[in-house]
Amino acid sequence: AYIALLEKWNRVYNLTAIREPARMVSHHLLDSLAVLPHLDEATPLRLADIGSGGGAPGIPLAIAQPQWQVALVERSRKKASFLRQALAELPLPNVAVVEARVENYDPPVRFDAAISRAYADLAAFAAAAQRLTRTGARWFAMKGTRPVEEIAALPAGVRLIGVPRLSVPGLTAERHLVIMEAA
Repeated sequence: AYIALLEKWNRVYNLTAIREPARMVSHHLLDSLAVLPHLDEATPLRLADIGSGGGAPGIPLAIAQPQWQVALVERSRKKASFLRQALAELPLPNVAVVEARVENYDPPVRFDAAISRAYADLAAFAAAAQRLTRTGARWFAMKGTRPVEEIAALPAGVRLIGVPRLSVPGLTAERHLVIMEAA
């Protein structure tokens, strides 16, 4: 249902460059779910999806983990409108849309973790994630090829935990998950 909605809205709002529903499954849905083994699935988790765009990875993760609370943080009005429509049509009581620039968003309660997919370079993502998360939180940046230069440019206040390669069914392209926390 999420892919059908994304495909429908994509015709008008250009949410993603991928147009074919079958490719949306591999490139958006399965790609998003590939991070699950690296997140703590057992506990309730408050997760901020920074720069959510068309809802990936936040919506697929919220579907797979209904005990989690997921905030889709998106500054674009048209993308936030799509996200609100997705919440109206899909049974996702564990998801909230936050239409705001991440720099201006001050959550009432800090998140347990933050994730991004194609949001920005690692240093910018780490700065945004640190603003929104509690002490000891982990930050997960989804990347294609291993971002060697971005990792080397991380500021002193960011500790790199690991960069596991992700396996995504239907994709031959490289995918990595950069896991960080405050130093």
